[in-house]
Amino acid sequence: MTNNTNTQNEIRLSDWGEHHDRPIDALCLGRAGMDLYANDFGATLGSTSSYHKAVGGSPANIAFALSKLGAHSSVLSCVSKDGVGQYVKDTLDAHAIGTKYLFSIQGEYRTSLALAEFDPKPEVVIYRNLAADLALNFDHVDAVDFSAVRALIVSGTALSQSPSRESTLRAMKLAKAHGCKVVLDLDYRAYSWESAEEAADCYQKASSISDVVIGNEEEYQVMQGSALHHKDSEEMALIAAQILCKQAELVVAKAGENGCRIFGSDSNKNLTSTTQGIFNVIAKKPYGAGDAFAGALIFGLLHGQPLQDCVAMGSANAAINVTGNTCSDAMSTLPELLEFMQSHNHPFSPQFSLLTNKESCHG
Repeated sequence: MTNNTNTQNEIRLSDWGEHHDRPIDALCLGRAGMDLYANDFGATLGSTSSYHKAVGGSPANIAFALSKLGAHSSVLSCVSKDGVGQYVKDTLDAHAIGTKYLFSIQGEYRTSLALAEFDPKPEVVIYRNLAADLALNFDHVDAVDFSAVRALIVSGTALSQSPSRESTLRAMKLAKAHGCKVVLDLDYRAYSWESAEEAADCYQKASSISDVVIGNEEEYQVMQGSALHHKDSEEMALIAAQILCKQAELVVAKAGENGCRIFGSDSNKNLTSTTQGIFNVIAKKPYGAGDAFAGALIFGLLHGQPLQDCVAMGSANAAINVTGNTCSDAMSTLPELLEFMQSHNHPFSPQFSLLTNKESCHG
């Protein structure tokens, strides 16, 4: 692949609309836990008067985003067999998110718990000791009927420990063997890993069997095992080219307030890219934005929409989410998302078809 970044040529994608008759649009693999959010805006975790709960964890949040938009999403994970794990299952069920592959396990494992301040710059404390989702094993993965799945969405955190690491890679390979699209969200959290070198090795293996890789600058830095100069767009292009030379057809580089850059190949197999800015809103909190982005991007791809509109949908969904007070419950519906984009004068492509069918976009 030529390493010349060409922002004029269109990124070419494979057919994301295939297997549209499969009952599960997206199977989200990784943690699903309980979040406790401070009710008092600007208060610390210790001074807030009360908390409210919601289901959290990046894969679960992405499942929520997809379900709210109208997709059929499911979760592949483990929760502890107790009241917290049951809450997660019941809440997913209540939001029409599939829990057939959400396994309750006994023993010392516990469902993840996160506490978050309600603030634009919050403290977030996450309890992950003996995390139940990292107990995912081959038996759990082998129970999945991947012929019923269109896309597997994988959290990179699921690669951080055994047996989840090996089981996640197995799930990715089985998904590819059954014609599923595979999306890897790097989701790097240093405390989950023995070392950055271990994370880099696992990310490299997983990216080689992924169709889409999503991450931010720090995560790609970890993946490459070397410093990434944040101002050097050519360095990110080189990293993207290395990933695209394997299996992936899209590399998404998120840059916070600077939007994101999407890398792919044009019809001549040359590296090309497109950029997307943010939708300006007054953010109440930052958490949930990345998951909202991923969910809407994947939703658009699965519905065969033009790539630039898919990326814009992701950016808009992230903007809407940060104006709420949770991650999962602040995900938008498709009518809300499209109305928001129209109100911000997004120039939809002529081929964009969801505007005429925004009440019924399942399948």
